[in-house]
Amino acid sequence: MTLRNSDGWVQVRGAREHNLKNIDVDIPRDSLVVFTGVSGSGKSSLAFGTLYAEAQRRYFESVAPYARRLLNQVGAPDVGEISGLPPAVALQQRRGAPSSRSSVGTITTLSNLLRMLYSRAGTYPPGVEHLSAEAFSPNTVAGACPRCHGLGIVHDVTEDLLVPDTSLSIREGAIAAWPGAWQGANLRSIVTGLGIDIEEPWRSLSRADRDWLLYTEEQPSVLVKPERDRVDFGYYGKFWSARKHVMNVLSQSQSQRMRDRALRFVQSMSCPDCAGSGLQPDARSVTFADLTIAEMNAVPLADLAVRLRLGMQTPSASGGAAPQESNEVAQRIGTDVIARVEVLLDLGLGYLSLGRNSTTLSPGESQRLRIATQLRSGLFGVIYVLDEPSAGLHPADAQPLLDVLDRLKASGNSLFVVEHDLDVIRRADWVVDVGPGAGEGGGQLVYSGPVDGLRAVTESITGQYLFPSAAAATREIRTPDSWLRLSGASLHNLRDVSVDFPLGVLTAVTGVSGSGKSTLVTQVLATVVRQHLGTTPDDSDEAELHVEVDDAAGVESFDRLVLVDQRPIGRTPRSNLATYTGMFDVVRKLFAATDESKARGYSASRFSFNVVGGRCETCQGEGFVSVELLFLPGTYAPCHTCHGARYNAETLEVNYRGESIAAVLKMTVDAAATFFADVPSASRSLETLRDVGLGYLRLGQPATELSGGEAQRIKLATELQRAHRGHALFLLDEPTSGLHPSDVRLLLEQLQRLVDAGNTVVLVEHDQAAITASDWVIDLGPSGGDAGGQVVAVGTPHSIATGTGATAVHLAAWLAKQESE
Repeated sequence: MTLRNSDGWVQVRGAREHNLKNIDVDIPRDSLVVFTGVSGSGKSSLAFGTLYAEAQRRYFESVAPYARRLLNQVGAPDVGEISGLPPAVALQQRRGAPSSRSSVGTITTLSNLLRMLYSRAGTYPPGVEHLSAEAFSPNTVAGACPRCHGLGIVHDVTEDLLVPDTSLSIREGAIAAWPGAWQGANLRSIVTGLGIDIEEPWRSLSRADRDWLLYTEEQPSVLVKPERDRVDFGYYGKFWSARKHVMNVLSQSQSQRMRDRALRFVQSMSCPDCAGSGLQPDARSVTFADLTIAEMNAVPLADLAVRLRLGMQTPSASGGAAPQESNEVAQRIGTDVIARVEVLLDLGLGYLSLGRNSTTLSPGESQRLRIATQLRSGLFGVIYVLDEPSAGLHPADAQPLLDVLDRLKASGNSLFVVEHDLDVIRRADWVVDVGPGAGEGGGQLVYSGPVDGLRAVTESITGQYLFPSAAAATREIRTPDSWLRLSGASLHNLRDVSVDFPLGVLTAVTGVSGSGKSTLVTQVLATVVRQHLGTTPDDSDEAELHVEVDDAAGVESFDRLVLVDQRPIGRTPRSNLATYTGMFDVVRKLFAATDESKARGYSASRFSFNVVGGRCETCQGEGFVSVELLFLPGTYAPCHTCHGARYNAETLEVNYRGESIAAVLKMTVDAAATFFADVPSASRSLETLRDVGLGYLRLGQPATELSGGEAQRIKLATELQRAHRGHALFLLDEPTSGLHPSDVRLLLEQLQRLVDAGNTVVLVEHDQAAITASDWVIDLGPSGGDAGGQVVAVGTPHSIATGTGATAVHLAAWLAKQESE
């Protein structure tokens, strides 16, 4: 490649990270540069694994020799040379589990400003002395509610759980949480001795008696004569309320069976002392604009600026602050908060509130929150490396995102964006296309230049979708077999919604971000069908949902529910693609069946990196060890004993067809499909993974490295390889997220096959190709948050496109573009 003048260019020579094949490329600074290519082509390896990693390495080198010595163990990116590289900031879609104490306010740092505002300019009631800013935080000792320790949630019993059938008497077992056998008879005798009728139906007892039996901390001793009295003496029995018995079992019992039984009567609920705010009483009494800080945290961002301006117009002196000082503080802090909130509104996040827990945010929402924070940071001259910022965005929300990225660029920064969205690619100043395929079939520089130049590059798969040469083929719309009808559904921002889902077809549920799509499909619909089937959710959070539905008709059509969401397939690096799909069991048996294994007496467990014997004991099968850095976050380095192989030397000496177990785990799905082509049980699993566009993933890829979309497609592939009969309901939450258009086509082919086999598939989707490929569309809106939660349109994709909503406008434009090619 011809060398350019280095001014204004980042020059990469000999990039070999992961599957990159010695790439040379020049990339302009002060521009919006989009890295494109099919999933697994190597674009992230170039943008994050090479450019960002090298920028970070240089930063750490400049900090301290101590840090440099430790980071050398981790290693620099595999690249010959990079010149013209400024400092870099990565805004990735984080895969790790967010903290229950993290919120929109803490991610954006707006919570800090709001606490200062209430501390210095809030209205204090009589008797409450001035509070520091820390006292308004549930995450500090000064501010946390004593009962729930700042979490806002307590785990406690409820009468509905303790007494599921109020028509029963105490003798008949009304208090289900009490023990059975002798202990239960003992408690009944004690209650009789206390003068409470155990023959009356529970509902007929006085409220005072019922509450005392269930919740009292008192433990009176009562002279008891056994129910089947054959002797002349009695004994003193001690009373246990239902709640005290349950809590005692949970805290003292060593029996898992007893603990599991006790847990049936416990429910997570909003803390009654702090009403879920997590704050101590004094902090809850201070107001600004007539709202407590807990109430202000619950206000949607779209309304927050209005509330703050109201408070700035009529400020009141706080405890210890003069009115004039209070007014000045309110003006300065309030103005800053409003300016920051307006950036979030530009990013289409007006439906969120500052108190929204980070555990409920999608990866795309979290990334946009961090983008907004960076926009206010005042940095210039840096490279922002972004990971699919449009993921999870309705097309109507993508335009404001692009406007914000333009503002970052206008501030003197460079934007390197890994992206699949065609509209974002068209907006780029420069495109770096990597491929042409995935895994071993990728890793080459296909094109680097202005967007229009990609039109002439025939080997570019991205170019084929940006500039299609023929109109998309039309497909005949299926007719529903019957309908599932939900009436009066309520949860989150869905309020008394009625909706009909067609059966035996592919349905897309659409709408702008925050309109209630995932709530309707993965929570309400899933819960209704699950209750009919008598199954329980895999996740404890789902078990705590209080879904309200007046009526549900048609659920009897299903004999199975398959919920395929974007939750991780495992929370530790020990869970990976091979273990989740069950294919690793097959592989370990193959290794155990070799002559060498038989001679050494190795069983299949020898080839598990989770079991003592075959694994490397230095890293205990992790493949890496933790490295602590002074004054810097800790990092990881490959294990110095096994060098990342996870197994000990003896285990690695056993080969299957010339490859060790560690080498097999390093294979991509594509490579493994060839390697195990004649092993039916492994081949079927691998081919299904390829069918959903995951041929580029390594078999041993840790679950923590997988995106939500990848995890979802692994779950789907696991379901597809199982032979089932009957009518199943498949629910998928944005399955095209993070997929190149060519991979979207592969995925849709699999979903169409599921429908053709007699199943019903419902997608939550933003992708126009997926919506167009559906038989039916249910559009929610009209906006996000409290302004959403309504069914605004239903019909076929083409009929929806004739409407006026946000989905209709963008779908019509997309269809017109497809039909004009």
